[in-house]
Amino acid sequence: MNDFLILLLAGFAGIVLGVFFFGGLWWTVRRSTFSPHPARLFVSSFLIRMTAAVGGFYLIADGDWRRILAWLLGFLIARGLVLRWTRPDTEAAPPATQANREG
Repeated sequence: MNDFLILLLAGFAGIVLGVFFFGGLWWTVRRSTFSPHPARLFVSSFLIRMTAAVGGFYLIADGDWRRILAWLLGFLIARGLVLRWTRPDTEAAPPATQANREG
């Protein structure tokens, strides 16, 4: 298989695993306030997310530093995507002004 295609697939796999990892972290934090056992939720979520990320990293890397770099780049891109997707909508509410606070 073409080396470029393999690196592209490694980067895509990094994005997929990164979205799973950081999306799962966001979901865990959101659910923890409503959970009767938040510690159990955090520990189980951490174990699942880390197993998927490290396992995927191990399978995709295959000892090639270029694949590791491509996977890591995809993982970091996924972090930025999840941050953008989960950012609260700040334009929906008008900013508080001094007149609004005193009134």
